[in-house]
Amino acid sequence: MIKAISEQPPYKTLFTNGKSVSFSDTTADKGGGGTGFRPHELLEAALASCMNMYLSMFAQEHSIPLSSISTTVILDRSMPNEVCFEYSVDLSGDLSETDRRRLLDEIKSCPLRQTLSKKVTFRG
Repeated sequence: MIKAISEQPPYKTLFTNGKSVSFSDTTADKGGGGTGFRPHELLEAALASCMNMYLSMFAQEHSIPLSSISTTVILDRSMPNEVCFEYSVDLSGDLSETDRRRLLDEIKSCPLRQTLSKKVTFRG
């Protein structure tokens, strides 16, 4: 569960899971102070973070010598009825081509990617 609390200046928002705290905000041209992540950036960060964690766990579980992962995610909202999460992954370590292909294929099983691929509904 995430709880969001409005702060000052306007639009600055504290959010917490009860253990960790961070802030979101909007850009100055939209009246914010730019002091935190924009909401769409948080979606990008969630997916990139999940992909990194998931691949790290998978590599460890399968004794793949992965030393680090850098994932970039961009949310493309240019289509009126569709959104696209574009991503790129940079893998480091003493990896064979088979290891690289296996990891890049496995990223499709990232739990958050699986969640975002389903029909989404909202309840209030």
